[in-house]
This record gives sequence, structure tokens and C-alpha cells, in this order.
Amino acid sequence: MKLTLADSKYLKESVSIISELVTEGIFKVTPDDIELIAMDPANVAMVVFRLMGSTFTEYDVKKPEFLGITLANFKQVLRRAGPNDSITLEIDENKLKITLKGTSIRTFHIPLIEVENKEQKVPELKFAATITTEANILNEAIEDADIVGESVSFIAEPKRLIVSATGDMNKANIDIDAGEGTKITATDKVKAKYSLEYLKKMIQGSKLSDKVKLQFSKDYPLELEYKETNKVQLMFILAPRVDND
Repeated sequence: MKLTLADSKYLKESVSIISELVTEGIFKVTPDDIELIAMDPANVAMVVFRLMGSTFTEYDVKKPEFLGITLANFKQVLRRAGPNDSITLEIDENKLKITLKGTSIRTFHIPLIEVENKEQKVPELKFAATITTEANILNEAIEDADIVGESVSFIAEPKRLIVSATGDMNKANIDIDAGEGTKITATDKVKAKYSLEYLKKMIQGSKLSDKVKLQFSKDYPLELEYKETNKVQLMFILAPRVDND
């Protein structure tokens, strides 16, 4: 196995974002892509990451490989990659060899680990509302809501998405209308509530793509996806917060 990536951003930023939610995981390297499916330790959020083989300048994979990696270790090494450095990944005995090549050549080895739950399955979900919008619009809405409370409600209507948060004394409502940059598919009014702590970590996906897709149903998991066709996909599934009243 030998993989070389000329544009370090897609791997570097993805691992940085994922490591905020997941401590360790198994990267499945196939002849087509690198894939990671992992749950956070609290079983509240799932991460689905794919980096397509077509993103790499060299992608030599003869057979599927499973790389158990502590994400904090991987993130620390990748942070050393400059914007113009290439990253090469190889297996060297029972370690992942990472070579950063720019004005100098730097080589790191991080241990491969045994990780339980080899096969995580992505649940099949059906959604009542689908919204595609500019990533920065969602970022601003989440940051506005974060001033007020610990959770946020998404309310989808046929031509509008409302992002709403309520605190002890404060309230915030952000209206996002369907238009050129925002497409909304919802036949009826749909409302669900989610943790802002998790969402603040997930919206970092805007470093990978200018667009974001949200899908949800009433009191149902949220699917949040950042995607660059033929390059990278970073998707999150977040459990809802259900009120007991």
C-alpha cells in the first residue's frame, strides 16, 4: 500500500474534525477509497468519512487494508504538513509510515492499534426534510444559537428553515429562506432538536466544502453532509434531543 496526496487539506482537515468527536477508529483502505465509520464514545454521533482514490496523485492498493489508528496521534503528525507539502501513507511493519515532502522530507511512524467493532454500519434513515445551503449560512446560525442555549431546534417548512434556540432568559431565531443558495424540500412543518456542543464540532466540515446538506425528521436523527464530488465526503449522524414535556 502506498498513497500520495498532493493537496494535504482533505486528509489533514478531515482527521482534525473527526478527532474532535472520535478517539480511535479503523480506516478501511480499498482500491477505490479510504473509509472511516465510527461512533463517538457517548454513542450520540456517528462519523462517516470517505476520501476517494481519485484525490491522490499515487494510489496503489492491491487489497483492502484495515488501519486501526488513534486519531490524536494521526492529527498531530498531519498538523505538521504545510499547505504545499505532499503526504505519503505506507504500512511499515505494524506502524503507519507518514512522509511529508516539501522543502524537506520528514518521516513519522505511528503505531497501528487493535480496535473493536470492525464493521460499523451506517443506518438507513428516511427524512421528511432536506435542506442544501451555503456552509457559512449554517455556521452563522449555529454560532448565533450558541449565544443563547445548549441545544438548537431546526424547523423546516416548504420554503423556509428556522434555526431556533432558547435559554433561561434569551431567545434566538434565525430564518433561512429558500432561494438561489438554499434549496428546501419539506412537504409539511418538521421540527427536531439537537445538541449545540456536537453541532459546533460538525460544522467545521465547512473547511472541506462550501455547501452543506441537512436532513431530518420530527424528533429523529440529523444527517449533516459535506461533500466534494470525486474527492471527499464527511457526513455526521446526530441523535436528537427529545423533550420530556
